[in-house]
Parts: sequence; C-alpha cells; structure tokens
Amino acid sequence: MSDKPEIVVRALEPGDMEDLTEAWNQPNAVAGTMQLPYTSVDTRQKRNAVTPPNFTKLVAVSGGKVIGSIYLDAGEGRRRHAGVVGMAVHDAYAGRGAGTALMKAALSLADDWLNLKRVELSVYADNARAIALYERFGFEREGLHRAYAWRAGEYVDALSMARLRL
Repeated sequence: MSDKPEIVVRALEPGDMEDLTEAWNQPNAVAGTMQLPYTSVDTRQKRNAVTPPNFTKLVAVSGGKVIGSIYLDAGEGRRRHAGVVGMAVHDAYAGRGAGTALMKAALSLADDWLNLKRVELSVYADNARAIALYERFGFEREGLHRAYAWRAGEYVDALSMARLRL
C-alpha cells in the first residue's frame, strides 16, 4: 500500500473555487504563475464563469480537497495543432504527485482526444521543480525570455518549453 494519498483528476466545477483560490494564493504557487496574490474567491468565480470553447480546466483532488489545477487552451485556425498549458499546485501538496497527475491528464486530452501535435508552456527560469516535471513529460526548452515578468519586486526570466509529437 502506498503512503501517498490518491489523487483524482477531473473537470473544474463551480464549487471548487474556494479550494482553488486557497491553492493559487499560496506563496510558491502564486509565485510560479502570472496571477496576483490575494485574489478573492469572488474574483476567481467571475473570471472562471465564462470559458472559451477550446479551453479545458482540470483539477487535482486529494481527500475531497482541490489541491491543484491545470488548463489546456487548444489552438484555433492555423494554430489548431497546438495547445498551451498552465498549472499550479497548493504549496502543502507540492512534490506529492499532483503535478504529474494533472500533466498526464492534460497530455492525454491533447494526444488522444484533440490530436494536438504541439503543447507549449512558459515557466519561470528559477522554477527547477516545474522544469524537471515538464522535461519528464518530454518538454524541451525553446527559448529564454529575459525580464519576462515582475514578481515580488524584481524582474524574472522565463523559459518557453514545448513538447512535439512527431
């Protein structure tokens, strides 16, 4: 028997916003995203009320609590072969398999249902844990964006990464 709790990945539901807001407001989680700290549940509910047709939001649940999320934004038109992912995991659950479960589910959707050839993402260059996860799933570094975003009082660099199915 494993000492790791079971992680279930499913679609985001409206009732998940309280747990999701808690997860995304964690110091490390918010530092790894383009989100601002201290976002309210109400703000997140309004932001998530309308979902574009090619946008899928999944959550990781452990013990009935949402502990992380990922989105897959599938392209349109001449970019319909490509998708973009972004995710975050609650600080208290980092390194326990939620990121792996979320990425596995999103890539299954990309490969087995949407037939995406390319999945891309941006990650802060100092986020070694996330970079290692993405590389395990076949993502490769494609470029460095210097002074990509302002975070915690300084500009930080980001990497562009992508996974191509050949």
